[in-house]
Amino acid sequence: MNTGSDKHGETAVAEDRTGTDEATAERALGSRAPDFVKARRALHLSWQVGVFIVGIAVVVAGVAMLVLPGPGWVVIFGGMAIWATEFVWAQLVLRWTKRKVTEAAQRALDPKVRRRNIILTSIGVVIIAALAGIYLWKFGLEMPWNIKDQ
Repeated sequence: MNTGSDKHGETAVAEDRTGTDEATAERALGSRAPDFVKARRALHLSWQVGVFIVGIAVVVAGVAMLVLPGPGWVVIFGGMAIWATEFVWAQLVLRWTKRKVTEAAQRALDPKVRRRNIILTSIGVVIIAALAGIYLWKFGLEMPWNIKDQ
């Protein structure tokens, strides 16, 4: 992978605009394995395989939780965080995701957007209440499948 440097052994550092302190913003990309693991190629490769397998198991569990009860997205991002301890691509995906979530949170706190969301929600509640009122006026508390043809 081209890190943008001609010097041997330098790691790439991606710009992080999440508003965190400089120590975490300057964190280098790459493996976070212990030094004794990184010193031995075979051990480091088996470490990476183990991290990948654990990460894939967590991500698959999260995908299953999207349709089953459970916090699917939280578990998927947990699996990505496991991968990010070892793989640069996962670190970049997590940084992008954190940046997008922060931007979405900032937009959601904008007073104009909040006012618009409250107005749209109120309109939706009024429409649903009107439809429920019309149904109750016409059919009473009778369930739809028990209504006889009129």
